[in-house]
Amino acid sequence: MSRIELIGISGQSLSPEQWPLLRRCKALVVSRRHRPLVGDLPLPLIDIAPVDAMLARLEEALTTGDVAVLASGDPLFFGIGRTLIDRFGAGRITVHPALSAVQLACARFRLPWDDLTLMSLHGRTGAHLPGRLLRHAKVMLFTDGRTSPDRVAEDILAALTGCGDQERIGAIRIRVAENLGLADERLTSGSLAEIASGTFGPLNMMLIEQPDRPASPPFGLGEDEIVHSRGLITKDEVRAATLHRLRLPAEGVFWDIGGGSGSVSVEAARLCPDLAIHTIEKKPEEQANIRANIRRHSAYSIQLVDGEAPEALAGLPAPDRVFIGGSGGRLEAIIEAAAARLADSGRIVVNAVLDRTETTALACLTRLGLRVTASTLAVTRRNADGASHPLNPITLITGDK
Repeated sequence: MSRIELIGISGQSLSPEQWPLLRRCKALVVSRRHRPLVGDLPLPLIDIAPVDAMLARLEEALTTGDVAVLASGDPLFFGIGRTLIDRFGAGRITVHPALSAVQLACARFRLPWDDLTLMSLHGRTGAHLPGRLLRHAKVMLFTDGRTSPDRVAEDILAALTGCGDQERIGAIRIRVAENLGLADERLTSGSLAEIASGTFGPLNMMLIEQPDRPASPPFGLGEDEIVHSRGLITKDEVRAATLHRLRLPAEGVFWDIGGGSGSVSVEAARLCPDLAIHTIEKKPEEQANIRANIRRHSAYSIQLVDGEAPEALAGLPAPDRVFIGGSGGRLEAIIEAAAARLADSGRIVVNAVLDRTETTALACLTRLGLRVTASTLAVTRRNADGASHPLNPITLITGDK
């Protein structure tokens, strides 16, 4: 059976060991950037992009003999290797790796990378980048033409500025390595603002560094650890039950409607760092509390939405989960708007203190065809001396699509 020789390229030339591999192949998959390396080698050339077309032509070429595939660096590290293995099977591929872009970048930066967080933006959405990046002390990014270093820096700067996090703005440093191993290699370093105002080529690695922060448990914040006003906060026991009832996905979209202090959103952000959280709150005082809690707990996957539901929901991405902690007397309209946008297998959770809130939620969720369950939570706190402090009972109402 014919095989694929997957050959990593580092620098501006092929090694003496690589030429014999190419000469015994019947075709060559190569990018336009690497074509000059193969010179006048008399082989049919297959463009590596678009990938779907390349895979079809590669499969056809394998009927005539072995095929070589040239790829930058280590093809198994955010490279074409995974795609080829998935399509043709590992047993049919021999991999000849070169130095990866990460290794070269860290060597240029003189940076140990055994504790580095690695992330690729190639062909991926750049949405919610601040939340994904700012929880790590050191992140190395594979960027692309759409999500370039200047755009990444601009997005981070906007998120930090929006929450008034001047301390972190001043602490973050960025380094960019462009065209590694090529004649026009360039290294750039600067602040968020400096990188945001720069221009960068498509072939680069971006390092984002900030001071490490003490690790804290991912769940179980106390009320004294969350900025709030006049005791207006979802109490610890209720928050724990609410998050359990929400059954949050690792990724997706979460709407927290009537966010208040943002306590549910902050806990959700810590539990599910890759979840995109939209916290809707209309009161300026509570918005200030939410921003303070985002800063305090590095919860930048939270996007504060200034407005009132249901109108404020219109421009948001469709949710996988919805929590309604406050409705301003518009509960039925909010549930209707949320249910209309809810993803398949999505869930809405409503916390009801008042009987009329419970009645409205149960009736509306049922009318809209969701599967409805409800539980009432009664909590009594006791001091060491035995004194009791009962909290208001709360009914947790769940509607499943």
